[in-house]
Amino acid sequence: MVVKVYGPDYPSPKRALVCLIEKGVEFETVGVDLFKGEHKAPEYLKLQPFRSVPVVQDGDYTLFESRAIIRYYAEKYKEQGTELLGKTIEERGLVEQWLEVEAHNFHPPIYDLVLKIVYGPFIGLTPDPKQLKESEDKLCQVLDIYEERLSKSKYLAGDFFSLADLSHLPFTQYLMGKMGKEYLIRDRKHVSGWWDDISSRPSWKKVLELWPGLY
Repeated sequence: MVVKVYGPDYPSPKRALVCLIEKGVEFETVGVDLFKGEHKAPEYLKLQPFRSVPVVQDGDYTLFESRAIIRYYAEKYKEQGTELLGKTIEERGLVEQWLEVEAHNFHPPIYDLVLKIVYGPFIGLTPDPKQLKESEDKLCQVLDIYEERLSKSKYLAGDFFSLADLSHLPFTQYLMGKMGKEYLIRDRKHVSGWWDDISSRPSWKKVLELWPGLY
């Protein structure tokens, strides 16, 4: 059966979409309008009790949380499409390491910036400049570490594109577009080159073309 991906217009589901495209897996999308509260509907809560996107349905199998989803499909279809997990256990360890860095170090400050600057106006929030600066400073600290890492390897986990890089695409795109904070990337030579590389992949271009969201 064709995989169903819920919520394609939002950033986190785009992790799942780009992974499925890289792996050559057929899928269809199901819209979920968060602003209209569709994520709180009883039928949706049966799929995702925490009221967030994405959710995937793969036959009788349902899975939520975007990083769990991309890990699942990278493993399930390991023998087809782009190798996203690494070819050795050591490479896999580095992929997992940098995926955790993305989730726990990179994501919190960039999510805060995106929520306040991009989505805030839709829900009547006025960003606090002090809080924005704190989040940007935290993000800069992470990007400085990335700059050092990427001065030694082409991608975060080594010299191959992996889930660790893929997972950064949806939220970093906001810096380069609607938020006007591309300097956070461009001021760092190796981070800038890395971004140009991963964001130019046909899979990501297709996602942006079909589901532009608020970029």
